[in-house]
Amino acid sequence: MDSQHNPAGKLWAVGLGPGDSELVTFKAARVIGAADVIAFHCAGHGRSVALAVAEPFLRDGQIHERLMYPVTTGTTAHPAGYRGALDEFYADASERLARHLRAGRGVALLAEGDPLFYSSYMHMHKRLCAEFDTEIIPGVTSVSASATATGIPLVEGEETLTVLAATMPSDELVRRLRDSDAVAIMKLGRTFPKVLAALDAAGLADRAWYVERASTPQQVVMPVRDVEPDSVPYFSMVIVPGPLNNPAPASAEPAVGEVVVVGLGPGTGRWTTPEVRSELSRATDLVGYKTYLARVLPRPGQRLHASDNQVESERACMALDLAKRGARVAVVSSGDPGVFAMAAAVVEVAAEPAFSDVPVRVVPGVTAANAVAAAVGAPLGHDYAVISLSDRLKSWDVIERRLHAAIDADLVIAIYNPGSKSRDWQVTTLRDILLQRLPADRPVIVGRDVGGPEQRVTVTTAAGFDPATVDMRTLLIIGSSTTTVVQRAAGQAVFTSRRYVSPAL
Repeated sequence: MDSQHNPAGKLWAVGLGPGDSELVTFKAARVIGAADVIAFHCAGHGRSVALAVAEPFLRDGQIHERLMYPVTTGTTAHPAGYRGALDEFYADASERLARHLRAGRGVALLAEGDPLFYSSYMHMHKRLCAEFDTEIIPGVTSVSASATATGIPLVEGEETLTVLAATMPSDELVRRLRDSDAVAIMKLGRTFPKVLAALDAAGLADRAWYVERASTPQQVVMPVRDVEPDSVPYFSMVIVPGPLNNPAPASAEPAVGEVVVVGLGPGTGRWTTPEVRSELSRATDLVGYKTYLARVLPRPGQRLHASDNQVESERACMALDLAKRGARVAVVSSGDPGVFAMAAAVVEVAAEPAFSDVPVRVVPGVTAANAVAAAVGAPLGHDYAVISLSDRLKSWDVIERRLHAAIDADLVIAIYNPGSKSRDWQVTTLRDILLQRLPADRPVIVGRDVGGPEQRVTVTTAAGFDPATVDMRTLLIIGSSTTTVVQRAAGQAVFTSRRYVSPAL
């Protein structure tokens, strides 16, 4: 670099990759060879992995600026503690580099992996980039190198990758592991026993790989269960490839499996919770109504068992029988599985003696009532009743008595299953009851396919409600005496106040 014609030198952040000098980019090698100053971080022993990686590209006459950490383990006598000691170090180190740059020297600050990926370079960058010309050269990350070392595709299709720090609290680590497809866990060392326990708790230990010193001659790759915890260095990582290419091994399945009833939420993938996604990815078998199963993208090897919507007990029995023979079964519902859906059917059949040894869990989902309510504001803000208008499993007399009871109690009412092609008179009868029992201007919300591509939400009244707009994909919310529709400059809103004053008799 020609520093004679520059009033200030240039700072280069040079990503070196994970350890193999042959993985250094052409641009990084060129900048290292041309720089006046080679700066690098190191521990108290003075040795630098970064400098060793860059060694083939160094030249004689370069200034080496060693930035030695005052502390690496979190224990220090500094009055401001570990963070204070590091902040003071970064301030001093950046000033040392600034003196070179002000003198017109080009500085190459070496960074293992990528400079903006868990790198110490970032602390220098924030202190120097406003004053000096700065350029960042990306490098191969340790995640990429470690994933390559396993020989298993890391993510495919719609799978997502989560990078976690092993230093986070155990319960948070378990939660994030359960919510993820593919995972890379960094900063191992003494945290490895905690990480292994979290992988076990999340059900991922049998899919997880340990990679040590990726891409170097000292590289080690093995299943995490084979690792000796006391031997784990800082430069190591746990990799859990996504389930599309890394399903749980058959040997990990218990003699008796389990049934997990999950709710996809209404209409849209963004309302399927991370916990539900995790359960779907871990399942060996997916059971459900064919329309709901069509919303799930199965991974290779998963078995799908689709059926008609009117065979709930048979579907539950099939799921439990599969689990009894060792399968991990996810029974799929729309919305929340406990609201007019498969959870009750599965638990009821599971209560029979033949299935008493089969574990059954229910994982909640966003309900259709909550989704429709959220689309207009907060009509379910106070007490409300939830009633299905379907008379397939209970008589119309029961439905009508419950409607009148909810009206008498002045409750907001969420109406599920209001109508279908084969059930069209029930919703008309509901309209007649509303007109007989409620003021004509009582708010009625009609939500169809909420969250889906054909979403339509209408706020009307008891008098304006048209049964012809209702089908099986519709949910109704009938307001109470305190449900209010507000016309605002920013748009209409509906709410039921949490403060309640009994209406005059």
